[in-house]
Amino acid sequence: MWEYDPAPESAEPFIEARYGLFIDGKYVAPKSKKYFDTIAPRNGEKLSEIAMANAADVDAAYAAAARAFPAWSKLPGKERGKYLFRIARLLQDRAREFAVAETLDGGKPIKESRDFDLPMAAAHFFYHAGWADKLAYIAPGRTLAPLGVVGQVIPWNFPLLMLAWKIAPALATGNTVVIKPAETTSITALKFASILMDAGLPPGVVNIVSGAGETGAAVVNHPSAAKIAFTGSTEVGKIIQRALAGTGKKLTLELGGKAANIVFEDAPLDQAVEGIVNGIFFNQGHVCCAGSRLLVQESVAELVTDKLKRRLQVLRVGDPLDKNTDVGAINSSEQLAKIKELVASGVKEGAELHQPACKLPTKGFYFAPSLFTNVTQSHRIAREEIFGPVLSVLTFRTPEEAIEKANNTPFGLSAGVWTDKGSRILKMASELKAGVVWSNTYNKFDPSSPFGGYKESGFGREGGKQGLLEYASLE
Repeated sequence: MWEYDPAPESAEPFIEARYGLFIDGKYVAPKSKKYFDTIAPRNGEKLSEIAMANAADVDAAYAAAARAFPAWSKLPGKERGKYLFRIARLLQDRAREFAVAETLDGGKPIKESRDFDLPMAAAHFFYHAGWADKLAYIAPGRTLAPLGVVGQVIPWNFPLLMLAWKIAPALATGNTVVIKPAETTSITALKFASILMDAGLPPGVVNIVSGAGETGAAVVNHPSAAKIAFTGSTEVGKIIQRALAGTGKKLTLELGGKAANIVFEDAPLDQAVEGIVNGIFFNQGHVCCAGSRLLVQESVAELVTDKLKRRLQVLRVGDPLDKNTDVGAINSSEQLAKIKELVASGVKEGAELHQPACKLPTKGFYFAPSLFTNVTQSHRIAREEIFGPVLSVLTFRTPEEAIEKANNTPFGLSAGVWTDKGSRILKMASELKAGVVWSNTYNKFDPSSPFGGYKESGFGREGGKQGLLEYASLE
């Protein structure tokens, strides 16, 4: 076998040396006068300096959003929709620039940023732009009213896409926004502010405040917020739910997961293997709905495992800016340390680790795609969210056992079912306690399809009519 020639992405990301906050329609210096470095996971080098917002900055953002709300909420839906259409088209126009910036800041392969994150972010703005003048038809006989100023906190695994998931429905329903991007991936959110300005969005309708945990807490706990939307870890989600209890604020939480990808003996196995690989190694496993638990029917378990091991050998791990790369860089040194700790626990507890022979780059944060066999339900790797490219393989004999094992988790965000029988798919989908169940595929998303979880994976939905209703009150 020969090596591929390097195929680096050559588009210019146009990353500024320093980013301020985006408040009231313009970039401003933080009142804290503090900045922090953001690092490129591919090589550990500094990319830019990001403003650290304090409570006074968050106050200013909420004040701007409150001032903008009366005019924005009274604007006819047709006019609000025009702004969303402009934003969507501008994202498409600058797609390569934003894709490279997303890959540099987050570590995901350029082909994923280019072919998934950017098109899907634009699609969410297009979809919600179409709804803006049709809100009267969502709940016949009822009138939708905006909530007011919405506080939003997004994670580091899909920075621009999560921003689109949050902002698009909020604006379509007439709300104004204060949003905080993740500390390690703020660049595309702050670059997105330039798109808002180019689109002519009225000042204060969207405000972007960057920072760490204290900034996020200030956004969540601010008295002006009518609703909080959070995507992130279950631990932080619990803290937010306790903080908002009794305040009257509306809340949606999209939290962690430990999804089961279930393969029956009659499944199209080669197709299933591709779905399994996509389910756990897409975005280095930095996916809340990643299929990190593979449940395989006992009669085909050995065959599926062998196919998976062969497939792992040809996954290309390396520079995320190379178009040939399948598995890019881990988002941060902290996340890499967490992955290594959980993998070590799997080995210590008796599971069998398989990793293909691959040469990892000497600079940056990388981890080889990993497969565990001889895993039991009691292993930490089968119970805890690893958020990395690590798959645990378990077996089952009957559909009832598969359902019991799949549901034996505090999480309930997603699941996958691979079988040739339509009746079995329907039965599994109705009995699996998961917000999304994919059939003979995995990681398929659409703006018109609601996404969200059960149990400790959160509540509320994003996308579709259901997601729009989360940003409105029915009168």
